[in-house]
Amino acid sequence: MQQIRIFKGVETELRELERDINGWLQESHATIVNIFGNISPQSPSAPSKVGSKFSSSDIMIAIVYEKD
Repeated sequence: MQQIRIFKGVETELRELERDINGWLQESHATIVNIFGNISPQSPSAPSKVGSKFSSSDIMIAIVYEKD
């Protein structure tokens, strides 16, 4: 049976999001069917940490998997 796992983060914290996803992949031993994602722009509210005049965008990663 296929299942889905969704991860959410922000573009200024990509390494943390990668660490979370990779950790889950190693622990779950799931068979991956598909991985896809989306980045959504945010309205400027305050300067971002990376010195841009735009705010950080939300990132969503969805993993479709099968587990025994």
